[in-house]
Amino acid sequence: MGHPPDVVYKGIVDVLKAPDGDRFIVIGEHTPDNLIYDPKFLGWNRSTDFMLIQVTSTVGNNKESKLAFYRYIADELKSKLSVRPDDIMINMVFVDRSDWSFGNGDPWV
Repeated sequence: MGHPPDVVYKGIVDVLKAPDGDRFIVIGEHTPDNLIYDPKFLGWNRSTDFMLIQVTSTVGNNKESKLAFYRYIADELKSKLSVRPDDIMINMVFVDRSDWSFGNGDPWV
């Protein structure tokens, strides 16, 4: 597990309980001019290594799962990749199965 996407995927499968293989990841890297954030918002101390992780999911939409996922990601990124916890922001977006088409224009229902 040597990259942030690996950590996020493992958290999605192991903590949020998505099916194995549900690995569809978009990575957008931005220059400082194209990633605008407040380094001190809500009392955190974000550096130029700040990362925003957004997960769109149909699983794990309960408080216990979300909190466990946030903790898992922060702990694993810190221990495995030396990412400062202040540099990790996570956003969860939950949708219904009918909001997905995994191919051929067919809904996932």
